[in-house]
Amino acid sequence: MIRVLIAEDQHLIRGALVALIGLEDDLEVVADLERGDEIVGTAVRVRPDVAVLDIDLPGLDGLSAADQLRTASPDCRVLILTGLGRPAHLLRALQLQIRGFLPKDAPAAELAAAIRRVAAGERVLDPDLVAAALETGESPLTEREADVLRTAATGVSTAEIGTTLFLSPATVRNYLSNAVAKLGARNRLDAIRIAQDNGWL
Repeated sequence: MIRVLIAEDQHLIRGALVALIGLEDDLEVVADLERGDEIVGTAVRVRPDVAVLDIDLPGLDGLSAADQLRTASPDCRVLILTGLGRPAHLLRALQLQIRGFLPKDAPAAELAAAIRRVAAGERVLDPDLVAAALETGESPLTEREADVLRTAATGVSTAEIGTTLFLSPATVRNYLSNAVAKLGARNRLDAIRIAQDNGWL
């Protein structure tokens, strides 16, 4: 029997996942969670073979939780389910040695098969996401440029970005200008949109 932990913050989707997996004779849901910061402690306690994690979770995102699971529960393999097909998320998942990465709209039979394959140590990656990741590549932004864009996305002024990140307004403007140029954007808002669409923020 393959023991499965599910972490998904949307109640309806989580309930559907539990029900679908429960229909399989060789799969058993041993925990279903709505918060990312509950994953590691629960996994240590219930010892799942596979953790099926959403990326966007309150408390701790699924990729960060997966990274912590590598140390806290090394026998637990991770399958990421995402509604956001962002290439940067897939690239990060590969860097974290996550075994599976599928869109949430994958058919139920495909999900069950993916859980079995991940439990067996195989890698399961959605081919469309892989193609998009290869086309998009890694972020051209430096970590600081991404920080500035991420803060700018909250709608604050250049001065407020500087205060938040301990930078002078002139330095903030330089980082924003560099980010706009690197992304081929028209302006700050366009740069934020491009970076968010590619999962670089």
